[in-house]
Amino acid sequence: MRRTLILLILYISCTNSDKKIGYDFETHFEKSKGLETATYQQTIQFYKDLAKVYSEISIQAIGETDSGSPLHIVTLNLNSEFDFSKIRKNKKGILLINNGIHPGESDGIDATMMLFRDIVQGKFKTLKETVLVTIPIYNVGGSYNRNSTTRTNQNGPKNYGFRGNARNYDLNRDFIKCDTKNARTFAQIFHLVKPDVFIDNHVSNGADYQYTLTHLFTQHNKLGGDLGEYIHNSMMPKLEQKLALKNWDITPYVNIFNEVPEKGFSQFMDSPRYSTGYTSLFNTLGMMVETHMLKPYKQRVEGTYELMKSMIEIIEEDRIVIQQKRIHSKENLHDYTKSYPLDWEVDTTKSSVLNFKGYEGELITSEITGTNRLKYDRAKPFTKEINYQNFFKPSIEVKIPNAYIIPQGWHNIIELLKLNQVEMTPLKKDSIIKVESYRISNYDTRKTPYEGHYQHYNTKTIKTEKDVNFIKGDYIISTNQDAFRYLLETLEPQAPDSFFNWNFFDTILQQKEGFSPYVWEDKALELLRKNPKLKEAFELHKKNTAQFNNNWYAQLDWIHKQSEFYETAHMQYPIYRVK
Repeated sequence: MRRTLILLILYISCTNSDKKIGYDFETHFEKSKGLETATYQQTIQFYKDLAKVYSEISIQAIGETDSGSPLHIVTLNLNSEFDFSKIRKNKKGILLINNGIHPGESDGIDATMMLFRDIVQGKFKTLKETVLVTIPIYNVGGSYNRNSTTRTNQNGPKNYGFRGNARNYDLNRDFIKCDTKNARTFAQIFHLVKPDVFIDNHVSNGADYQYTLTHLFTQHNKLGGDLGEYIHNSMMPKLEQKLALKNWDITPYVNIFNEVPEKGFSQFMDSPRYSTGYTSLFNTLGMMVETHMLKPYKQRVEGTYELMKSMIEIIEEDRIVIQQKRIHSKENLHDYTKSYPLDWEVDTTKSSVLNFKGYEGELITSEITGTNRLKYDRAKPFTKEINYQNFFKPSIEVKIPNAYIIPQGWHNIIELLKLNQVEMTPLKKDSIIKVESYRISNYDTRKTPYEGHYQHYNTKTIKTEKDVNFIKGDYIISTNQDAFRYLLETLEPQAPDSFFNWNFFDTILQQKEGFSPYVWEDKALELLRKNPKLKEAFELHKKNTAQFNNNWYAQLDWIHKQSEFYETAHMQYPIYRVK
């Protein structure tokens, strides 16, 4: 019996020892000496192996993507607790890292693999009160589409994925409209995790300069309140300082195209179509990492690694402050005496000065086109003070309603609201409710397609109050909820990324019933005879507008639109506001 027990102990001991020895946790990036990036299969297998060996790591397949493969989330919690409701109850800080949204920009994929490994192997001991969650590769379809040529401006790796997903969508334009399965699954993951801080890892296009790292924080005026003040005056400077101590220079994202940075530039405005614009709707502090495309791949990955380490250090130091400010921001938003800003413009009365490290650039004659072209000279580095416009002011504002009412027939909108955990209550009976109603008075439409849509912009509305009949099952949605920002940014038609501007309501823009001119002529004449004020307005319009005066059909149509025969659904925005 004793001999059997000894053999059993030896077997278990050898098995546990072999468990770690049998796995190779050197990444493909490291094996290639920093020249190559891991494939989707290599990446997922790496995390599966880590999870087998280290109880602090969990990998979970969630939802679908357009590629047919699922998305995964990998969670690192030193307490080995992976129930997010319990994690939040224990006041842990939560950092969500998204990688491979553009798989050719693969720096974060490799950096995060090494970061998770190094933490569980005890090489990075700062992490104590923070839980890390990563989507290893978000654009799975693009990752499958590997090549070595489509990133024309980029210095490595040798092979990489393609920007478009399996249906050729740019996923970093899809967060609010959710045309792809990827975006719908991201929403599911985001609301499961509810991160305090979000990082999306990218590689930049644009100018040439000395920095490997640039940061693109969500715009602080747009974020607003305590959170906006914190991200601008605390989190961003702390990140820059921590990286400087590690000999990593970083500057704000250089938001220019075919220009020299020393002319100055503005901060990028991240509307809700972008990842950080979307996550900020739920008071998550967000930033994109933008490494410089022309720097060597190894250097870019190492910089991304150090940046994420620095952000973890900030969360460890400030997690309670961050969590309190997030709660405070939610409470402050629910003030119905206020207006809500829907769109923004640069505030030219304020700016910042950057001590910018660039290269001299000049315009020389192109040997191809014979016109001027931009040429940088890396033999001529400089440090110059430049103007950085990182303050914005509202350009469109709207008074906050107490609630919205959505007829149940708009099921596509309702599905997206439910996906984003919007609380809504169906009417229990048919009801007549006094509401604020919008008619679309004007809009422009893009002439070329953009991410599967011909977007509207410059949308204008006319608001009136009226009693509207709603039926049992229509939804009333209070704005006093966590999804407050999401509701305003999607349901107010003037917002740049509103569902209206993304063509979700285009059926209301087409008139369904018309008139036969030979029939309407007689009815229109009778209408003008019985309504002198209408006739006066008609004649005045003819007198003042030559084009109208010379267009007989436009004249008949104008009269028709003033009559009871004109359909009420045309240009009527079908979502209503309750004051």
